[in-house]
Amino acid sequence: MRILMPGQSYQGPLPPPNAEIMACAERLRSDVLMLASEIGERNTKFPNALRLTESFITDRLSKIGYKPRKERYAADSIQVANIIAQREGSNKPDEIVVIGAHYDSAIGTPGANDNASSVAALLELALQLKDIRTDRTLRFVAFVNEEPPFTFTELMGSLVHASKARSRNEKIVAMICLECLGVYSDEPGSQQYPYELDQSYPETANFIAFCSNILSYPLLMECIKEFRASTPFPSEGLAAPENVTDVSLSDHWSFWQAGYPAIMVTDTAFFRYSHYHQPTDTPDKLDYERMARVLGGLGNVVRSLVLQKSSHY
Repeated sequence: MRILMPGQSYQGPLPPPNAEIMACAERLRSDVLMLASEIGERNTKFPNALRLTESFITDRLSKIGYKPRKERYAADSIQVANIIAQREGSNKPDEIVVIGAHYDSAIGTPGANDNASSVAALLELALQLKDIRTDRTLRFVAFVNEEPPFTFTELMGSLVHASKARSRNEKIVAMICLECLGVYSDEPGSQQYPYELDQSYPETANFIAFCSNILSYPLLMECIKEFRASTPFPSEGLAAPENVTDVSLSDHWSFWQAGYPAIMVTDTAFFRYSHYHQPTDTPDKLDYERMARVLGGLGNVVRSLVLQKSSHY
């Protein structure tokens, strides 16, 4: 059954893009081209590509002004790493808001939308939020090994990170997983759904989706409420049981396993994108202007989370 979300999804033509949106779109395009064209396929079958990606993300975060560190471990007989950058909160530094995206691509694909789009978004949010005041600690993590054969295994980078956080008794109050953010369409019938879902959702793939499990429902409500209040862009929300497998397919799942509230923000991937996990998932398929509009809204969402005075998730 569809659960009513707060606020209303934006309808009608999008406002003309301003200079800020266009500049953001060009930064996003540049980062996706680097990851999906210059570097290309990124997984343990191509360890040099993983190392190049590590260096690219680390260098970008350093130039923005962060001090990134690497969370290393062994997988497929090579060293892999999550890349972490954070700003300590001023009033509640023990409360942590995590923004994460995986940087590996599936075997056989350059992974422009899955998931170079979200790595570019992660870097853009890190840039947008580098100077804001934060009550809570803000942590950005680029995860390795989200794709098969590591999905839902102990070698999945996000599960490594979430498990270590739990073992340290870290108080992660919110996690936002960025997963496939670059594909949109105004064509009727362009959006599909898992068979379990209520078919009253829109059939046009022009929106961004916010998804959670039932326990993370309060966080989902807070995030979509803020997005809709500040952002003229269509949005949909879904809170579903974890056994609706398609809703669990990314790094937010790992935080659920560790008992943390987490949501996924996504264009819905293969439910609207025929090039998913294909050699044809290339940078020319993405809509960078609409990505930039979404990023403006997500920046507002993260600001609201790191300025919360109390934890209610």
